[in-house]
Amino acid sequence: MSTTTIEWTDRVWNPTRGCTKISPGCAHCYAATFANRFTGVKGNPYELGFTPRLVPEKLSEPLTWPKPAKVFVNSMSDLFHKDFPTEYIAQVVMMMAATPWHTYQVLTKRHERLHELLTEPLKPAGEMEHIWWGVSVENRRHGLPRVEALKAAPAKVRFLSVEPLLEDLGEFDLSGIHWVICGGESGHSPRNMNPDWVRRLRDQCAAARVPFFFKQWGGRNKKAAGRELDGRTHDNMPAASSAPIKSLAERKAMLAKLFPAVSNAFALPMVDTTAGSCANEACGEAK
Repeated sequence: MSTTTIEWTDRVWNPTRGCTKISPGCAHCYAATFANRFTGVKGNPYELGFTPRLVPEKLSEPLTWPKPAKVFVNSMSDLFHKDFPTEYIAQVVMMMAATPWHTYQVLTKRHERLHELLTEPLKPAGEMEHIWWGVSVENRRHGLPRVEALKAAPAKVRFLSVEPLLEDLGEFDLSGIHWVICGGESGHSPRNMNPDWVRRLRDQCAAARVPFFFKQWGGRNKKAAGRELDGRTHDNMPAASSAPIKSLAERKAMLAKLFPAVSNAFALPMVDTTAGSCANEACGEAK
């Protein structure tokens, strides 16, 4: 289903699937672990494992959701992977631009391509307040160059996902950054996160007046470890979009106009926001 338990978002949207590892933060990738469990399972969305591929039937999915949502774009992939054509990325961005009632959270480790495409040809999307552009930051060597590339990109809202935090990031410039998420690694063999690393990042965010969101301590049992830092949770983030959602009829018309091939080929569930129910009882997605 497209709904999710990720603390800082409401839904996930995966118009691409799969990725390849490029830095230490990828070593214990939850998405790869999940996808590879289903390699060879006929009919499963991850029958091909974690091989990068396009999923065009998912492009128009945001039009089918019953209410505005914060949307993590590609929880199971990286939109700026080298194998994904720029023309297809532009289609994904077009859908985001056309549905401003949602708030999109785009996260990547491919900072060079993010910077290149936001500079041109996707520059107009960078200026849209309902599309947030972010980079992963796991350490100084790999993560901090991503921060600088993001800051140099023409974007209205920029954020950092400092997860898994693998070392003390030290002092770095947060100017031009609008949100910071921090968290430890979870799973079977999680790497440790020192609480002082988290405190230093939290304090830097406070000094720079950047909203700070502490997602988790992680560990083998992340639920038991919890989310409290020094006796409280930290759930700050920028304001989500307040744009009103289009009516069912308007969204159907948008689907036919923007993606006629998808509209003709796939019987997507459309939601009447007045009634609050799916036309064919299938509002979600398999990630």
